[in-house]
Amino acid sequence: MGGLREVAASFVVPGPAGVAIRDRLRVSDADAAVLTKVGVYLGSLAAGDLAERSRQGPAHDAAGWAVRKRSLTGRSSARWAGSITKATHDQWALARRGQAAHMAWLRGQIASIEARLARPLGAKADKRAGLARGYATRVEWHAKSRRLQMLKDRLAVVEADRAAGRVRVVRGGKRLANTRHHLAAAGLDEQAWRQRWRAERMFLAADGESGKRFGNETIRVTDTGQLSLKLPAPLAHLANAPHGRYLLDATVAFRHRGQEWLDRITVNRAVAYRIHHDVVRGRWYVTASWQRAATPVLPLEAALARGVVGVDMNDDHLAAWHLDVHGNPVGEPQRFYYDLTGTAQHRDAQIRHALTRLLHHTRRCGAAAIAIEDLDFTDGTSREKHGRNKRFRRLISRFPTAKLKARLVSMAAEQDIAVIAVDPAYTSRWGAQHWQQPLTTTTRKISRHDAASIAIGRRALGHPIRRRTTPPPPHQSDGAGHRTVQARPEIRRREETRPRIPGPRTRSVSPDTERKRATRTSNTVRDVRSEQIWVQDPLLLTD
Repeated sequence: MGGLREVAASFVVPGPAGVAIRDRLRVSDADAAVLTKVGVYLGSLAAGDLAERSRQGPAHDAAGWAVRKRSLTGRSSARWAGSITKATHDQWALARRGQAAHMAWLRGQIASIEARLARPLGAKADKRAGLARGYATRVEWHAKSRRLQMLKDRLAVVEADRAAGRVRVVRGGKRLANTRHHLAAAGLDEQAWRQRWRAERMFLAADGESGKRFGNETIRVTDTGQLSLKLPAPLAHLANAPHGRYLLDATVAFRHRGQEWLDRITVNRAVAYRIHHDVVRGRWYVTASWQRAATPVLPLEAALARGVVGVDMNDDHLAAWHLDVHGNPVGEPQRFYYDLTGTAQHRDAQIRHALTRLLHHTRRCGAAAIAIEDLDFTDGTSREKHGRNKRFRRLISRFPTAKLKARLVSMAAEQDIAVIAVDPAYTSRWGAQHWQQPLTTTTRKISRHDAASIAIGRRALGHPIRRRTTPPPPHQSDGAGHRTVQARPEIRRREETRPRIPGPRTRSVSPDTERKRATRTSNTVRDVRSEQIWVQDPLLLTD
């Protein structure tokens, strides 16, 4: 097929496996002081446990985990020790996976540069032969050869860490740690930075336990909203409730999914809690999370039974169009804009607002599925693939693919709308080729992104992107039956001649038009009917 790659099959994206909700804690000064002491103390224990786990490396086993937990139990409690060791294990495993991903990225960059360095200067790419294009100038070739050596050195360091089982983790965040050396550029002083650093390194998180009171014995939130936590042994003198617990004056009221949370704690099902301090806003928050039971994925045919809404993701808007089960666009194209400039909270709100409007539009159309591209720009932003096209690299870097897809799956599950992922190959190109011009009118301007949304929807439905297959020249009329792939194979009479319907169609005239044409008198010789007799006026022949 002219070097085109094979298009992968579409699939229904599984729903979210967990839920997390958050509420603000309006704590008093005394409560804030106690939470800070407990968080800082447990954070120091977590830092030491992470260092111990990193020293053990790949040789760590269940026996080593038990030793670490017993050492922490005497300095805190059994449940706090379990939460700290589990968080440490998860953090080390995450760093290990990130290390493997970084190695794969370095190897890919090295292979790409070596392939281009082996080509002559200015050589064009040959996709059929699998040959990359050469660098344009000798200066660029020399710069890339130096970068190649730098990447190889970095790969050697990462491979050595991988073999030795070393991971590089910064509790509190690497970015905030580097900010300490650039306080003036960040607009902070040393005291403000230390407050943020202390808040990020605090540890106030506890996993839930099914069968225990309200699903968690360490950080407990009752059905009335009272929050209490188990104090570590060295801080037991701060307790204001029985059994070494501290009861906060602030109450918790989860607005979002509050009934679902209440149903869980009423039957003592596990709920994990995390308390966090936002130093910039001066606020405390509590986050509740739990796992959902695995639900079977809806079959693709059932999800597409009422059509689909194809969505083309862009860096500033979502282009959507509703398609029926036959792949025909219905109604008008929709565009949901968002602005990804500004703070992270602003960008997150913009994405949520755009997805909310998209889901409401899907419900109004009567569709039960949304088709999106299964995009992955892990290699699309590399300098070796789009080295000189810096504007395009920045464009695709702004695409909120991961966050948008994750939020769409989560929000669509609450609306009982399925999300279908399709292969993004050639959707923009073929959509513009086959759908942009035919749907453009004097009153409606169709963009390339609108046409791509149709291509995405048709691929999800299993139809070809092009509108119809051209029949052979002898059969390009209704006399032999119009060959089309617009209808599914099981549709009856899809290969038969279209019936003659009176109306303003090609080679068809309505009965009313025939009757009016027979009764009117024409003023031209061409329109005179054969049964009419033209008579010369005799007065014109007189003198």
